[in-house]
Amino acid sequence: MSIIDKAIAAITPPESEEARAKARAKAEKAAQPGDWLSQILTHHREIETQFAAVKAANDPASRRAEQKKLGLLLTAHSIAEEAAVYPALAADHQVGHAELAYQEQSAAKMEMGLLERVDPMSQDYIDKLEHIEGAVAHHVYSEEGTWFTKLAESASSEELALVTARYSEEYARYMDSRS
Repeated sequence: MSIIDKAIAAITPPESEEARAKARAKAEKAAQPGDWLSQILTHHREIETQFAAVKAANDPASRRAEQKKLGLLLTAHSIAEEAAVYPALAADHQVGHAELAYQEQSAAKMEMGLLERVDPMSQDYIDKLEHIEGAVAHHVYSEEGTWFTKLAESASSEELALVTARYSEEYARYMDSRS
């Protein structure tokens, strides 16, 4: 973790587990079976599980294999959100949230690329992985706690149906192209 990253982390501590749980519960309440938000919540859980799998791997080859799975999930999820959900946020007068979300996901992709250059069994690797995990957790907290729940409450049913269809299509397209 860079000196700047450490300074930012000290100034802006992460949300508590309780705050994250409340945000998740709020999003779960707003989600409908099979809709874009329920799909996103499933993907958020899968990403969280995959971060743990990377950390639990106890040899370089296994850790790299789990890291590849994590990268695949993060990329498919971000592409789907960027193509379907963030434009809907902007249309819902949440342009600032949409722009910030794009920036955060770009940063995570860059950091994942840099992680590939670090010895997977080193402390530097774990530190960078945990930094990425923290950034992703904060991003998820923002989405689940306010941005996406506001969209789910305020957008028209037609808009939400479009978001669901587009999110599903983009996620599947990326995942299917990598199989």
